[in-house]
Amino acid sequence: MTAPARSKASPLVIRTTNELQAWSDSCRQQGRTIAMVPTMGALHEGHLSLVDAAAKAADVVVVSIFVNPTQFGPGEDFDAYPRTETADLEKLKGHAVEVVFAPNAAQMYPEGFATSISVGGPSMGLETDFRPHFFSGVATVVAKLLLAARPHFAVFGEKDYQQLLVVRRMTRDLNIGTEIIGCPTLREADGLALSSRNAYLDAPARQKAARLPAVLKHVIVSLEAGAPEETALADGRAALERSGFEVDYLSLCDAATLGAPVPGHERRLLVAARLGSTRLIDNMPVTAGD
Repeated sequence: MTAPARSKASPLVIRTTNELQAWSDSCRQQGRTIAMVPTMGALHEGHLSLVDAAAKAADVVVVSIFVNPTQFGPGEDFDAYPRTETADLEKLKGHAVEVVFAPNAAQMYPEGFATSISVGGPSMGLETDFRPHFFSGVATVVAKLLLAARPHFAVFGEKDYQQLLVVRRMTRDLNIGTEIIGCPTLREADGLALSSRNAYLDAPARQKAARLPAVLKHVIVSLEAGAPEETALADGRAALERSGFEVDYLSLCDAATLGAPVPGHERRLLVAARLGSTRLIDNMPVTAGD
């Protein structure tokens, strides 16, 4: 299979890993660099900003659209997660995307599939405390995508900051050979991080959701002014709870490892909280502490 010259308006849709591997091999034989943007679809401007970053990093861009069942646990929103492939393909028009990889579950996890990746390091704590299945599912599907597409670069958003560090660690540990690029979180005018799950919020909940980034900023101001970590985090949690959130965690971590903050190192403030049945996550950088 030769890599076709696609217009920006019409990405080629590939459904099987064999076709994707053949396309990638052809690109590499032609000396073209590849950047991949893995997504679960329901694309928004945040995803499109990753696509544009990918286009700057490489000669050709492939976007994957796959709602990965192995990263959802019992009672989570796998069945309800928005699946909008036709609209997603329309949104990608005008962006430099040559291929969309859109497999089904049987293609990614064929009968008899029995392998998963166990991850440690930055996966410990935070999301894992509440979704213990999550990062094994993410690592497994991302590894499969990277091994099929063999991209030189893969682009992920910093909104899922722990996921970004887990994927970066995994690719290094397994010598996958793909450079992982992290891109800043894109936000609405009121500060709420763009997310496909924002579509779950009704109007009153959407208004309350803006309190999440506002509280993060307030906690960061307190920390950078020298407030004790315990006090600043407790005040932030209380402010979120007063706004109607059920808080899973609000944690200050070392930005490079997600372990305990290290004097002189950059830090990251991470949060996961629920408004009704909708779970939102966010994070922001905090300057190095003494």
